[in-house]
Amino acid sequence: MEDLTAILGVIAALTVGVVSPGPSFVLVARTAISSTRTDGVAAAIGMGAGGVVFAVAALLGLQGLLLAVPSVYLVLKILGGLYLAYLGIRIWLSAKQPLPVVGLPTGRTTKLKSLVLGFTTQVSNPKTAIVYASVFAAFMPATQSLAFDLALVTLVFTIETSWYAVVALALSSERPRIAYLRHKAWVDRIAGGVMVALGVKLASSAYRT
Repeated sequence: MEDLTAILGVIAALTVGVVSPGPSFVLVARTAISSTRTDGVAAAIGMGAGGVVFAVAALLGLQGLLLAVPSVYLVLKILGGLYLAYLGIRIWLSAKQPLPVVGLPTGRTTKLKSLVLGFTTQVSNPKTAIVYASVFAAFMPATQSLAFDLALVTLVFTIETSWYAVVALALSSERPRIAYLRHKAWVDRIAGGVMVALGVKLASSAYRT
C-alpha cells in the first residue's frame, strides 16, 4: 500500500511538471511540424530517455550530491543554459532556409538525430534533475525494492514519452504543418528566441544562487 501511494504521488507530481511548457516542449513541437511525425515521436522517445536518466540519478541520491557540492549544480546550470541558447541560435539562423520536401519517409539517420536531440535537450536542464530529486524525496517509501525502482523508472519513461508523443502527433497533422510552412521564418524565430531566452535565464540563474 505504501509503495502504491508513493507511485501515485510521483506520477501526479511529474505529470504536472511534464505538461508545463519549456524547452522540451518547444523542441518537440518544432520537430513535429517542421519534419515528419516519426521524427517528432523519435524526439519524444529521446525526452523519455532523458527522464529515465534523471529518475535513476534521483534514486542514486543526486539531490544529496548537488546540496553537498553546490559548485556542481552551478556548472550544470551554466552548461545547460549555454546548450539551450546554442540550439535557439541554430533555429533562429535557419529560419529563412527552405525545408526539404516534407512528408517523405525519413531514414534512420534523421530519426536518430531527432532522438538524440530530444535526449540532449532534456538532460541539459539541471532544474529538471532537481524536480525529479525533490519529487522522489517527497514520495519515496522508507524502504524500496529493486522491483519498485524499476517500476518507477518505467513509469517515468512512459509519462515523459507519452506526453511528448501526443504533442508530436497533434502538431504533425496537415493543418499545423501547412501553417508552419506558410510562416516558417517567424515561427522559427519565435521558437529560437524562446530557446535562447530559456537558456540565458538558466545560465544567469547560476550567478544569482
